[in-house]
Amino acid sequence: MTSPHADALGKARTAADFAAVIALLDTDLNDALARRRDLQQAEDRAIFGDGVLSEARAALDACNATIALIEKTIEAAAKRRAAAAEGEARADIAALGEEIGARAEALAARWRNVARLVELLRQELFEADALARAIATANGLFDAAGVPDLKVNLTTTRRAAMAGARAAAPARLSRPAIQADRMLLSFLRPGGALDPRPALGAPVEGVRSKFIPNAGARG
Repeated sequence: MTSPHADALGKARTAADFAAVIALLDTDLNDALARRRDLQQAEDRAIFGDGVLSEARAALDACNATIALIEKTIEAAAKRRAAAAEGEARADIAALGEEIGARAEALAARWRNVARLVELLRQELFEADALARAIATANGLFDAAGVPDLKVNLTTTRRAAMAGARAAAPARLSRPAIQADRMLLSFLRPGGALDPRPALGAPVEGVRSKFIPNAGARG
């Protein structure tokens, strides 16, 4: 006696395949159990002369054999399903390992770019600082020579050069990345690391503070 789903069971390879076969076998088992109850009742009636007892018992024995076969087949299919699921889990882990390995390489490349850009930023800052100091010295000479119109407003120049749209930070950003982003933005924002508060009364972007009186207005 063989299971009616033996062919499907033989072709099953994945845990999902085995689960589908087990579902069919469960249906067969429920049908067989229901049929056995009917056959047991038929056997009881045959004992009291309603039917042929030998035929009723033969049918009941055949049904019991079918139930035993289905249960054995379900047990075997469940074991194979568990083995397939375990194999698939190992394959998923192996695939995840390959994916994470590739991401690690990409991460290393990103960090190398960060290091390169930071070094480039430092070089640009050094050059910008040298130019700012040269311009500040020239501004002092222009004041001494009585030609203040030739002076360059360093704050205005820097703010105009650093104006523009900023990239939005991702919604999910680690705390160290948030801190680093804030530090980088401080180089661009007015009042940040490269934009110290101007001296009291000093003009900012061509506007002198109205709260500091001019020297000629003093009594």
